[in-house]
Amino acid sequence: IMINFRLLRRIVTFAGSVLIIAGLTVPAEARKKTRVTVGVTETVGAYNPHSDSVALMYAVWCQVYGCLGSWDFTKAKDVGVLAESWTIPDPNTWIFKLRKGIKRHDGKAELTAADVVHSIKRIGTDKRSSQRQNVKKIKSATALDKYTVKIVTKNPTAPLLGYVFDRVMITSKDLYEKHGARKADRKYHYGYGPYMLKRLRTGESVVIEKNPHWPGVKSEWPDEVIFRIMREPEQRVTALLNGEIQIAQFVPPHLLSKVRKSKNARIEEMGSVELMMLLMNPAFKPWDNELLRKAVAYAIDRESIIKNVLKGEAIKLTGPIGPLQFGYSKNVKPTYEYNPAKARELVKQAGYPNGIDVELYTPVGRYVNDKQVTQAMIPMLKAVGIRAKLKTPEWSTLWSNVRKGKVPFFYMGRGGMVDPSAALSQYFETGIAPRIKFSSKKVDGLLQKERETFDLAKRKKYMNQAINALMEEVPAHFLWHQKIHYGVANGVNIAIRPDKRIHGYEMTVE
Repeated sequence: IMINFRLLRRIVTFAGSVLIIAGLTVPAEARKKTRVTVGVTETVGAYNPHSDSVALMYAVWCQVYGCLGSWDFTKAKDVGVLAESWTIPDPNTWIFKLRKGIKRHDGKAELTAADVVHSIKRIGTDKRSSQRQNVKKIKSATALDKYTVKIVTKNPTAPLLGYVFDRVMITSKDLYEKHGARKADRKYHYGYGPYMLKRLRTGESVVIEKNPHWPGVKSEWPDEVIFRIMREPEQRVTALLNGEIQIAQFVPPHLLSKVRKSKNARIEEMGSVELMMLLMNPAFKPWDNELLRKAVAYAIDRESIIKNVLKGEAIKLTGPIGPLQFGYSKNVKPTYEYNPAKARELVKQAGYPNGIDVELYTPVGRYVNDKQVTQAMIPMLKAVGIRAKLKTPEWSTLWSNVRKGKVPFFYMGRGGMVDPSAALSQYFETGIAPRIKFSSKKVDGLLQKERETFDLAKRKKYMNQAINALMEEVPAHFLWHQKIHYGVANGVNIAIRPDKRIHGYEMTVE
């Protein structure tokens, strides 16, 4: 996949702190605010920054409350946000030095190590937290001094940054203790990030505004960013071309030419590190049957779906990761190419000579052509004896049930997989998260080994072995990486990230 990381920056500058208009002196603060509205497909969750675990809200809360750091795709490395530096004195110990002088949005307090320690502990103990898997590897977190945090892991954890860097939101210990979690989240959501929360409407929209006191804040960043839930792609594209929004997320293949022909907008393209997969939860029959899971893998003609439904805008995978991700290897085995005859035989061997009836759940409008993709799978499955009925619940209902481990068979993506260790652990390691209740001692042992190994070559070797073990037991059929297409209005520029997170500080406005 060719990825263009170039961010075109067109900077509007203002001379000094005033504008001179018709001989009048006007404060720079009185200039017209810049605003970017983004049509998105994900969930806008509650005020609690730990109550959901989707890319959109991780990005929102990282900008508002602040997070320790983030992966920089242009530099191909982790970079600090609230963390200035970090060291690993021994395999179980990480020391993070915080940036000094980062003020809370209300100006009444400075970021301290106590806030970081509080946030890590809160994620693990908050009853509404959906992010406990991000801190499960941590044994303790302590403040060594005002700006230094010591994290001790239960076992050596080489990919710790993938768990905590941009997935632990740093909320204020003082405000939490003074007002309680609920009141602090809803009324005193003052963070340490480059943007401030202005308004949140659960299930509808979230508005953030630029923090003028953030160190390094730039005038060309939009003053306000609005994320609006718009799951119908036609709705997003129409709103973009009418000027109602400035960025339309995930333009599907059949609408690309419509945007490209417009004089008001353009298409920006990027490769993705989000894994699309069919998941089979062994906690439910018949998905406890490995032979039937393998039958599903052989039954799906991925090349046909990519060509006809996704119009070539996806890259077929042989395993859960591709060439852009850590641990990628061509030596994945077994692989599952389209073979309906073999799939039919496996269905019989699984104990279903007359076939079997199942339900396949899919999001609608969350991913590019998600319903169309799963509709194409239905006759493929039927042809081998798996009579699947397509179920299309509301995204919020489906996502809630997936997080609780209540969905037997479903199509879904998992993003943010630059280093796939955390994602593989989340879905396929025993007891980490209930999304699919797959359990394998072999997979568990190999995933633990790769985490405990700081030598990159050896760690890659263990990860490849874990992936091969997953491929053998098939708790999921790994499908493809879809290419990302955003519709972007003229006068607005955005650095599209392969992990699909959207940051105001990676936008510019003319």
